[in-house]
Amino acid sequence: MSLIFLASLSCNPGRQQKENTPRKQQVNEETLVHTNRYLVEKDDERIQRFIERRGWKMTRSNTGLWYQIYAHGSGPKVTRGKKVTISYTVHLLDGTLCYSSADKGPKTFIAGHGSVERGLEEGILLMRQGDKARLILPPFLAYGVPGDRKMIPPRSVIVYDIEILKVE
Repeated sequence: MSLIFLASLSCNPGRQQKENTPRKQQVNEETLVHTNRYLVEKDDERIQRFIERRGWKMTRSNTGLWYQIYAHGSGPKVTRGKKVTISYTVHLLDGTLCYSSADKGPKTFIAGHGSVERGLEEGILLMRQGDKARLILPPFLAYGVPGDRKMIPPRSVIVYDIEILKVE
């Protein structure tokens, strides 16, 4: 009986490889987590230096979104499920203009439905009609590793200047 057991072990050369795979995956996952934390910290440092150079007084949310509502409107508050129309500009930290409602027209979408960048959606939900704000989105709240494959390069921090034109 023990001879059969030993024979079955020797006939399964993949067994040792399978036993090592979970450890290898664990190491790779730990490396990825460490790398991601490092990148998030570096992006946050870049954003803080950018804000300091401009003398802006911004707030950082728990998710990593930086925002400043610098003009307050008196219209209805943006809530999930409401149709929102905004005017906007999108810049990179180096000042490169990527997109603007002056060129493309105002953007209209349903708040809370995930049809825009996560950071933009989070910022919009802090506002009301007539508000003007500045939002700084780190890559993980914007277009992430690939960028948008048009105007926004990979892993870019983006700066939105927005005004809530309409909340329906």
